[in-house]
Amino acid sequence: MTSPASSTKSAAPPRAQAVRSFGRFQLLQLLGKSERTMAWRVSDPRSGQDLVLVLPRKQPATPQALERWIAAVRKAGRLNHPNLAPMVDNGVVDHWPFAAYDPLDAATLAERFSTKGQPGAEVAAWAVQALDGLAFAHDAGVAHHDLQPYLVLVSDQGQVRLLGTEVALADGGADPGRGGAALDAGALAAQREAAQRDVLAFGLLMHHALAGAPALEEPDLGRALRLMPPLGREIVRLPWSMAQPVPDPLRAIVNRATDRQERQRYRNARTLVGALKGWLKTDSESGGGPLALLLDRLHTVGLLPASPGAADRVARMALMDRERTIELAEVVLQDLALSFEMLRAVNTAQVRGGQVAGTGPVLTIRRAIAMLGMDGVRRAALSLRPWPGPLTDAGALHLRRLFDRVQRAARVAQALRPAGYDAEVVYLVTLLQNLGRLTVQYHFPEEAQQIQRLMQPAPNPKEGEPDEPGMSEEGACFAVLGTDVDALGVAVARHWGLDGSVQHMIRRHALGSSVHTPESDDEILRLTGSCANEAVDALSRPAPLVMSALQRVIQRYGRAMGIGMRELQLALEILPPGAAEAARRTA
Repeated sequence: MTSPASSTKSAAPPRAQAVRSFGRFQLLQLLGKSERTMAWRVSDPRSGQDLVLVLPRKQPATPQALERWIAAVRKAGRLNHPNLAPMVDNGVVDHWPFAAYDPLDAATLAERFSTKGQPGAEVAAWAVQALDGLAFAHDAGVAHHDLQPYLVLVSDQGQVRLLGTEVALADGGADPGRGGAALDAGALAAQREAAQRDVLAFGLLMHHALAGAPALEEPDLGRALRLMPPLGREIVRLPWSMAQPVPDPLRAIVNRATDRQERQRYRNARTLVGALKGWLKTDSESGGGPLALLLDRLHTVGLLPASPGAADRVARMALMDRERTIELAEVVLQDLALSFEMLRAVNTAQVRGGQVAGTGPVLTIRRAIAMLGMDGVRRAALSLRPWPGPLTDAGALHLRRLFDRVQRAARVAQALRPAGYDAEVVYLVTLLQNLGRLTVQYHFPEEAQQIQRLMQPAPNPKEGEPDEPGMSEEGACFAVLGTDVDALGVAVARHWGLDGSVQHMIRRHALGSSVHTPESDDEILRLTGSCANEAVDALSRPAPLVMSALQRVIQRYGRAMGIGMRELQLALEILPPGAAEAARRTA
């Protein structure tokens, strides 16, 4: 039985919903809110159009804090970049400051999210645009402070713009109280920290887009940040099982952006956007695949510079007659760049089609010399950029060390090769297994240092606990370049005209894969080079760990190649004094 009051109420005609307003603006829809900001879609009677208002969740605590807020937001509003939404108005209503933006009929990222996740290429495409705008703001000394899905606009045409830069107040709305020359350094440090928090928050944004759900089940990215190291202990990584499959390179990029180790995360927006752009380039074979990263640079600075001492080698070659092919090949092999240039020249479609049609690829310098002649050798030598090309002194030092390491691995492979296999073929296959690494070190020296840093273990802050592991080489390359070094090397080899069998041989065996007894000559060559390269890599580990690393090499390759630790040490020339000669007599 209903009461009279309820009967009367139910019989009354429905009243129109009260119009909510904020100053002159009519509030239409709450787009989102966090601990620090909120965004409303509003109608502006002055302009007759819909706008987006972004407000802090707390009022500035003092008039001085309000003045600073207005100055910061106006500075941000003056930035002109296609991926930063222009501010059309700002002001204060009843002590509440606001910034107004024209959405241009775009929807927020929050409105476009799907519980099934978004395709990886789609996420990377809008992320690159947003990060370009964010990096531009950071370069201008402006941070966002509260990146949220409702503060990213995405149009139907795919245009992305960020809203609300500098709108969020410091926690509690308090006046930071900084001032004076002595605090300038502190203000700059705070700005860098804010920029790094923006990049970390953007990693969470990409995680949400790909996974279809917010990381840590926390939709407020600011709260989620506090749950992660260094403030919290929660780990954020993309799940393996998702409705939309995520390619491994993109997975590595997003996981690095939210890595539990602060040292492994992206330090600025430009490094993150560089990795995403690299992946987008290499993901599309129609755009050139991994080679797309290199094509322009190959045309301007070549694949590699001539090794130090190239002028003397060219002079020596000029004095050699045409009959001394073996001696000339030995001189060429001293120069990595010249060796590769000879292989490129002799394996191009024009040369192979005209002279060696129907035969396999050329993998010896002796044969390349015979085919190209002395004039071809001289042309190849003179086409190289002088050492060290465009590299700085530090970059040249790193490349020189890599040259030495790669050539040592090639000599080790020669020592390990089974009887009957051409020493020069083994040498060149081992060099080619390092083609991608050499290319990265020369063309992307800063990225190469990033990759090395990401691979290094870090001391555990807890005494007695094992060191924090670094990334694998593959994961580090994905996270920095958007591709891996083997893929770059294979892309260059394909560009030269080397066939599929060679492209397979120059891919090292993955560290996590099992090594089986080889069933073909190509596989024997691949195993020999991989074993030698891993053995030389093991020597670069800290001294107490070298022998255990070499033991793992033997465990992987010993049975398949019929070698033991003594043979490996002999090839590496690291046996104790006297043991080497004894080993040779035993052999």
